Order: sequence, then structure tokens, then C-alpha cells
Amino acid sequence: MSCIGRTGLLLVALGVVSLGVAAQPLATPYRRVEPWPQLPMSMNAGAFGETIGVDRDPDGNIWVLHRCFGTVPAGAATCVGRDDDPPILKFAPGGELLDSWGEGDFAHPHGFHIDPDGNIWATDANGSETVLGLSAGGRGQQVFKYSPTGERLLTLGQAGVAGHGPDTFDRPTDVAVAANGDIFVTDGHGTNNRVVKFDRDGSFITTWGQTGAGPGEFNQPHTIALDSAGRVFVGDRSNSRVQVFEPDGTFVVAWTQFGRPSGMFIDEDDRIYVTDSTSNSRNNPGWKRGIYIGSAKDGVVTAFIPDPDLAEQEQNRISGASGITADRQGSVYAADVGPHRVRKYVTP
Repeated sequence: MSCIGRTGLLLVALGVVSLGVAAQPLATPYRRVEPWPQLPMSMNAGAFGETIGVDRDPDGNIWVLHRCFGTVPAGAATCVGRDDDPPILKFAPGGELLDSWGEGDFAHPHGFHIDPDGNIWATDANGSETVLGLSAGGRGQQVFKYSPTGERLLTLGQAGVAGHGPDTFDRPTDVAVAANGDIFVTDGHGTNNRVVKFDRDGSFITTWGQTGAGPGEFNQPHTIALDSAGRVFVGDRSNSRVQVFEPDGTFVVAWTQFGRPSGMFIDEDDRIYVTDSTSNSRNNPGWKRGIYIGSAKDGVVTAFIPDPDLAEQEQNRISGASGITADRQGSVYAADVGPHRVRKYVTP
């Protein structure tokens, strides 16, 4: 067992917060598939914008959230001024584009999730009235639920309005939906540093968290996912840890063996995939950017897929995956913000 695996298992057994160790690349059984996917040349000459989210639906199709073919400024591209460009793209497992929609709804697409019924959820983390000198049109600070064909079914938050109340956000980063329909939102790119919980109809239930580094506190909660027991996993990025909670917000444990989380996905077998796209000698020293794969049950890390641009992690502000998912065959899909691409990995 690797150094990371032994440390994670020991700390889980002791029931304490993980202290962390220097990240060591683990043997990985994954092989990259190229090219994947295929965008038609009629769409931005076949090139993505900043890809921020990826998930799979119950039929096995792969959906991608990107910033409307926008590429600048790096890490903060926008859909403003690109109202004819779709931010949500649907691909067959083989990579063929099947559908696209969502034009004009977003300023800064960020979080992405497909619920157990196949509905599409996304957050708009825009917090500015103008973007690149253009009016944002009151867009931002919201969470959207769509049908698989693009019909908007539910909206949380007030368009363009930042706040700390039960119906306002400050740049929401991600969203996840439980089997019973409860909705969990990480309100994390502004000053709120909290998780907000709603019922299936969008009625406020509770919130937890505040700025800090202690148990149940956050510094840029960037991603959220649920395991088979309904526990809530929050990627507390600037604290370089994953925090685990009961659905009511009761703190369970914190793990640092998954790097500095940008994105996260948990499958039906409680296999957890966590992306680290920002670690370097200044942020989380000693850790390597890439995809950490392990168990959501005990926190043991079993595999690591390195960032293709790992050698430049000291120079790049952000690289590698922010969005992450895996299909039922175990293939891994990664949405890379800075490099404007989606990667697919399969096992031999």
C-alpha cells in the first residue's frame, strides 16, 4: 500500500482529521483515449472554450459545461457577449455531439451536476455587473435545474444579486442532489464560505459553515458530492482538504490525502474521484496536480492520474481538471479549464 493509502487508512481508523503527507504518484491503470470528444467544425472550428464541468446521465451519455467557447482571461472566461453559443453540450460515449443548449442563461458557468432522474444542474458564479467591459445583463448568483432537453425547471437565487440569506448566494460554485431530492449548494467563490441546503422544491432548509480552517469551516468550498449513504462531501479547496458531513451538516471527518480539490465525483460503489488543478509550491506544497481516486468509505487513495501539464504546475496558475466524472464501465472524464479540453481515460 502506498504512503498516502496507509496514512488515510490510519487516520480514518483513529477517527481524527487527516494531517496530510506529501503527494506521491500512485500506479494508475488508466490509458488516455485521443481524440475525445469530437466537436463539429461549425462550432468554434471544433475547439472548446474553458471546460469547467462534466457528468454522465442515466443513459451513459457524457455532458460538458463550458464557458461558451470563451478562453480569456485564463480561468475566468465568460459567456457574456456570446449569447449565441451553447454552454451545455451532450455527447455520446463515443464522443459524438448529440445536443447543445443553454444560450443566454449564464455569465460565468461553474458547477455542474446530473441528478438521479437525469435532470441537469448548473451554477452561475458570476459576481460582476460587467464582464470584459460588457454588461452581464443581471446574470449570475444563481443555480439552475433543467430537463434533459433544456427546459428550465427551477431557479435558486436572485439574478445578479449577492447575499447571505436563504434565497441569495455569493458566487455559488457547485450543486449536488440527493436521492430524496434535497439540494446542496456550495456558496464558495465569494465571502459566504458555506453549504446551503434546500428541499426538492427549492425551499430553504438549513445552511452551515463560515470562513475558517476548523472542522465545519471553509475557505473556498469549490465542489460537492454525495455518497450512497447521503453523506455530503465538500472540496474545501483553499484549505486543501475534503470535509465529510451528515446531511444535516454534522461534521464527520476531514481528509487531506486527495490534494487541493477543484472537482469531485462519487459513483454508485462509493469510489471517489477528486481533481487537484491548483497545487504547487505556493499552494499546498509537496502535492502534485492530477486526479486522485479512492474510497469514499475510508478515504484510502488507490490511483492517481497525473495532470498532462504536471511539469509546468509551478508556472501555470491553473491546469488540469476542474470537472470530473466516471461512467459505469469505470472510464474517467476530466474537464480542463486552462487547456480548454476534455480528457477520457479507460482501463486496459
